[in-house]
Amino acid sequence: MNNKKWQLPFLLLLIIGTFLIIQRHRPSNVSFQQNEGTIFGTVWHATYQSDSSLQTSIIEVLQQVDASLSMFNPQSTLSRINRNESNKTDSLFDVVFTQAQQISQATNGAFDITVAPLVNAWGFGFKNGSMPDSMQVDSLRQFVGWQGVSLENGLVTKADPRMVLDLSAIAKGFGVDQVAHLFRSHGIKNFMIEIGGEIVVSGCNPKGNDWSIGVNKPVDDSLSTNHEIETILRLTDCAMATSGNYRNYYISADGRKLAHTIDPATGYPVQHSILSSTVLAPTCAMADAFATSFMVMGLDSAQSVLNKHPELQAYFIYTDSKGKYSIWSSASLSDKIK
Repeated sequence: MNNKKWQLPFLLLLIIGTFLIIQRHRPSNVSFQQNEGTIFGTVWHATYQSDSSLQTSIIEVLQQVDASLSMFNPQSTLSRINRNESNKTDSLFDVVFTQAQQISQATNGAFDITVAPLVNAWGFGFKNGSMPDSMQVDSLRQFVGWQGVSLENGLVTKADPRMVLDLSAIAKGFGVDQVAHLFRSHGIKNFMIEIGGEIVVSGCNPKGNDWSIGVNKPVDDSLSTNHEIETILRLTDCAMATSGNYRNYYISADGRKLAHTIDPATGYPVQHSILSSTVLAPTCAMADAFATSFMVMGLDSAQSVLNKHPELQAYFIYTDSKGKYSIWSSASLSDKIK
């Protein structure tokens, strides 16, 4: 008899909890808006539940990020710092720079915002049918090193004025985060914002389900025309970014395929087995930077970092010791794989 007395309240709590979960994932009658445009040299898409369009506000937010962090905007804060015209920063720059340095430390320098001179040297060399030799690589490495730049009181200091900062491996993710912040500031709970494959999802999609996000097969695709899906992840309330060398690579004069990802420690393109690195994280800036870092580090070192950072989840497509196409994913990701 006593057992039945406590069973009834328990069952009521269970029913109420289930109802609340269902309600959370059930969109209201407010329609979903869909916007898109171009920024950072790529395309963005947004789907969000709102009774009015926020496209103008989205564009303003993205333009603010571009004005601070773009290497291709000659008037951006970053461009002026790189030309040594100014060492003054802005609030967006400060946030991204600080997080970039923290991730550099967490990855033992695999993530390095000063690697641009090496990236440019390899890219330019391939386009002209030649590659930089070891002497050129060594000469450029003296200007590379994340510990050679610092930020204090809104001023950037470089160990050498010839150092160049490149925030592109974290800025796109940060732009996604800024739009997500815009949506939340308007009380929007159900949304998806994507910029060039970097994504933040929240709540549910228009059908009331978790968002289905595809991970592309890492097929050689320098023209970005292949969109074959390897797997689909069911996601909500998280950020996701993917980095890979299957679209950005060069064929050298002797026929070798070399990746665009440069290892700051060696100055040469990475030769690790990871073909595609997908990372889930609390913020898209974090997911973006760690996805790039893991491409530099390789499978074993990436797994070691993941063990120290439970807030991260990863899905790697790689080639094993026998050259076989293989998958490794975080154990906590299994319930999200469709």
